Amino acid sequence: MKAILIARVSTEEQREAGNSLPAQIIRLQNYCQKYNFNVIQIFSFDESAYKDDRAEFDTIFEFIMQHTEKIAVCCDKVDRLSRNMFDKRVSQLYDKALQDQIELHFVSDGQVVNSKISAAEKFHFGISLGLAKYYSDAISDNVKRALEQKLRRGEWPARGPFGYTNIRHANGTADIIVDEYKAEIIKKVYEWYATGAYSIDLLRQKLFKEFQLKWSKGYIHHILELKFYCGTMLWQNTEHPHKYPTIISTTLFEQVQQVKAGFRKKPVKYAGLPYIYRGLIRCGDCGLTITPEKQKGYVYYHCTQYNGKHGASWWREEDITNQLSALFQKIHVPEDIAQTIIHTLQETHQQQAAFHQQQSSLLAKRHTELNKMLDNLYLDKLKGRITEHDHDKFYNSLKEQRTDIEVQLTALQEADENYYLTSQYILQLVSQTKELFESSEVEQKRQLIKLLLQNLRIEGENMLWEVKKPFDLILNLGDRSEWCAR
Repeated sequence: MKAILIARVSTEEQREAGNSLPAQIIRLQNYCQKYNFNVIQIFSFDESAYKDDRAEFDTIFEFIMQHTEKIAVCCDKVDRLSRNMFDKRVSQLYDKALQDQIELHFVSDGQVVNSKISAAEKFHFGISLGLAKYYSDAISDNVKRALEQKLRRGEWPARGPFGYTNIRHANGTADIIVDEYKAEIIKKVYEWYATGAYSIDLLRQKLFKEFQLKWSKGYIHHILELKFYCGTMLWQNTEHPHKYPTIISTTLFEQVQQVKAGFRKKPVKYAGLPYIYRGLIRCGDCGLTITPEKQKGYVYYHCTQYNGKHGASWWREEDITNQLSALFQKIHVPEDIAQTIIHTLQETHQQQAAFHQQQSSLLAKRHTELNKMLDNLYLDKLKGRITEHDHDKFYNSLKEQRTDIEVQLTALQEADENYYLTSQYILQLVSQTKELFESSEVEQKRQLIKLLLQNLRIEGENMLWEVKKPFDLILNLGDRSEWCAR
């Protein structure tokens, strides 16, 4: 009789030498040699036997069903054929064997299914299929329980996102740590986007210029919506706090989400046209966005008066630019005053750094204590000294305390790093605001406007705006003849 051999492994079985593909094929070949079977085809593949979508097995199934001559289908065990007793393909092969069109040989199980088998042998085959399914279900349950336990411990069961690195400690335990260089990129992406001055396209350009990264728009959207960076992991649509160091604060994450929501609300009709004030100015009378329009070589801005005529004025782009240039001229700190303020900030920063170091040490000590308490709690559970209910209650309480400590540590670190640097950046910016605005390209002008101003509007013949903090304070001081010491 002619025969075909079927050898299969699944991912979790590949490490078992006795179940390997070569080992199965050798056993099947020896079996066929013993019974004088002529092997016409050998199928060897790696595929789960529990899924409905089995492309490799479908190929074998079609080969058997289309073969007109009676053949022996040889497998090492029943579970090499299937671990799903409800698989219709297995039922069809079983019926074909009972009709004496094929024979099913399971070498290691010592079972042969053909037209002559007894009721007891049929029962035996059914039991083998049932046991195979039970084994597969048991594996699935164990994996789910292990996964749920990892999530309760705040452990991420996959590769960490960009900004983190998966490692394995000397004792064999897996862990995820912060990649300092990549984490800095993540911080920059969030900080840039939170200003509202960057579209996704501008962010892509900035990333390539600063870090030579060619991220797609979709990937940037994914990065900007990933709560993992501020302490929350999402697994199967359920959020869990994780134990790893955060890269950004929750406040910064929420700021980015607000900016993203604002971008989604903006009209896109003129999104591709290079108008400086497109989408930045509204009509003070009806609230509609002021529309840019080019006529006879000049760009004009006007209200469409879609909600009713109200005598709206038309503004030339140059006139708007001149008014903003005059405003930015006033948002100015004299060079000598700026240097004095920077020197004072340096002294103050040194004092605050000492305080921050003291607070960080106290928080780090408490964080270590909480980790030790969590470890002891887990050992108590393993040794039966505490019930599952009490374990979960104490675990959640300790985990919340640890998360609060981590948030405080992150906030303290950010305050320590940004206090002096941010102040210095603002002073340097306002020392040359007008020059930057007048010499910049369209997108850079738009970024500067978004950084300094808000609520730009046209009311009748007047162009109005509000200056954002802290630039409003600098504008007010600029109107005085002398700067106050503070």
